[in-house]
Amino acid sequence: MSRKIVVTYALPYANGPIHIGHLVGYLQTDIWVRFQKMCGNECLYFCADDTHGTPVMISARAAGISPEELIGQMYKEHKADFDGFYVEFDNYYSTHSPENKHFSELIFSRLNEAGSIVKRNVEQTYCENCKMSLPDRFVRGTCPRCKAEDQYGDSCEICSAAYRPTELINPYCATCRARPALKTSEHYFFKLVDFEKRLKDLIAGGHTQKSVANKLDEWFKIGLKDWDISRDGPYFGFKIPGEENKFFYVWLDAPIGYMASAKNYCDKNNLDFDKVWNSDEYELYHFIGKDIVYFHALFWPAMLIGAGFKTADKLFVHGFLTVNGEKMSKSRGTFIDAGTYIRYLDPKYLRYYYASKLTGGIEDIDLRTEDFVNKINSDLVGKLANLASRSGPMLTKKLAGQLGQLDKKGEQLINKLAAAKDRIIRGYEGLNYASVVRTIIALADDANRYVEQNQPWVTVKTDLERTRTTLTAVINAVRILTIYLKPILPKYAEKVEKFLNVDKLSFADVETVLANHRINEFERLVERIDKEQVNAMIEESKEGPRLAGTQTQSPEPVAAAHVEPLKPECTIEDFAKIDLRIARVVKAEAVEGADKLLRLDLDVGGLQRSVLAAIAEMYKPEELTGKIVVYLANLKPRKMRFGLSEGMILAADAGGKDVFMLSADSGAKPGQKVL
Repeated sequence: MSRKIVVTYALPYANGPIHIGHLVGYLQTDIWVRFQKMCGNECLYFCADDTHGTPVMISARAAGISPEELIGQMYKEHKADFDGFYVEFDNYYSTHSPENKHFSELIFSRLNEAGSIVKRNVEQTYCENCKMSLPDRFVRGTCPRCKAEDQYGDSCEICSAAYRPTELINPYCATCRARPALKTSEHYFFKLVDFEKRLKDLIAGGHTQKSVANKLDEWFKIGLKDWDISRDGPYFGFKIPGEENKFFYVWLDAPIGYMASAKNYCDKNNLDFDKVWNSDEYELYHFIGKDIVYFHALFWPAMLIGAGFKTADKLFVHGFLTVNGEKMSKSRGTFIDAGTYIRYLDPKYLRYYYASKLTGGIEDIDLRTEDFVNKINSDLVGKLANLASRSGPMLTKKLAGQLGQLDKKGEQLINKLAAAKDRIIRGYEGLNYASVVRTIIALADDANRYVEQNQPWVTVKTDLERTRTTLTAVINAVRILTIYLKPILPKYAEKVEKFLNVDKLSFADVETVLANHRINEFERLVERIDKEQVNAMIEESKEGPRLAGTQTQSPEPVAAAHVEPLKPECTIEDFAKIDLRIARVVKAEAVEGADKLLRLDLDVGGLQRSVLAAIAEMYKPEELTGKIVVYLANLKPRKMRFGLSEGMILAADAGGKDVFMLSADSGAKPGQKVL
């Protein structure tokens, strides 16, 4: 009997691009959904852009557009990135929607009527310099529990403590670094502690992984705190009913976006939302990263319980991505946007590599670039695609593309591959894709050994029918392995289906044997990775030196933009090594193939230098010719994909497209030192 399943993944924040760290979770979820559909189950995958909050408002202001325009642009970019990696949502929506407003107000009113929401005066952080109340992640400081420095205003990345911004030690505004003031305001609070027993019962019933449950138990022991669910204006979001200048906190309406996306889908497809979302007829699963467990394992189910909605059957939590054993880094070029990756490499490589690492646990997975190249070239090209490329062309050229029958040895091979079906299914169901991949590769090794033992390239010269029998077994092996791989590599599978001249493959087809069947012309399934492609991608992703305190995007899936932490202290001797000079821009021109770069030819007092500067979105070349700038003259030249950059010009930015080159008085002479 087939199952009916609803699946969600954490909403990406509409304030920055999708990067390869985000893709770990989206691909994990997409693979699971595709697997369920291949098993004949109805499985609906819902997601949306998380659009509200102060960071979106500030970014829109900096770009000179409305928040609605900004989230519209980000929606198109996010959707293009997901499409590029074959993440196939049944509905991808937005939290800035009438459905989301309806459910936010409905849940709030039900909780309020039940006495689960109270008002109280609170002290909140306010930046006199920025003239605004500061959201939690726009305040940084020292963790009140473990004393780790430079932590967010709502939680610590080191010890996972949750707290209010007012509890931070030595707090500062993440935008301007000024110490925030404290102001009193009346806010709405959700009484989380009222749901402690029901939440404990939910967790004890297997709501999430054991390691996550252990972490939740720590929070229960510390004691659950009421949750501030309102924010003062100015704020981009939904107004709280009956209020003029108070809005729902973004984290209240963000998970409600799952429901809104489902409702939008149901309305478009004539389905009953209450049956799809809120009945036992459909299973419900949430997939998230481990950084947002507190919200999804405590606040969100408590809200649902209090408002009379069903909680998820399971909360699947995954770890972060590291690259070469370290956090993703812009300076190292390992903080790679989805769009940048696609310009250099095939998305199927990353889908396969992530699958080979994911186990269903919350441990971080590591993308080692050398291992990445080797695994794709060895497994995907050398073992899997090689089976098809060795058999297909020989069949079509020498045997009219016609399969025959299996002999005893061929049956033994195919039976062995088919016998792994249940193990493969268990692996997918349990999110242990690494085990699935290991099994597939072991089976591919068996099939390749069969080819080596039967040597069809030799027998084709003397015994065509024996060769046909051998290749019939190989083609059937290709078909079974493709079925097993299809949730991970859907586009690869499409090519194989076309080549094999068969309908869309599912797990029900594993036991079927292709016999006396005609195949189509073989087309290459996958290309080898050249390590230079990876190096070029990393080089393009490197961020040039920036002034300390420049605003950047936060890497979390649903997190606010924040300021990069200050670098370690330097001495006056370190600073004395820097040679700043006056330079005149002799020529400025666009760099072909690089949307963000301009090439600047500089006159540094008789010395000619060329610099690549990422300012093409802010300045036109003709605006820069003749401009007097400040130039870091003794920065070591860096070889980039688009040429050699000999130093750098100094600039500062406030986010968005507001970038200001540091210029000198027009009377300053090129080559003159800057004190």
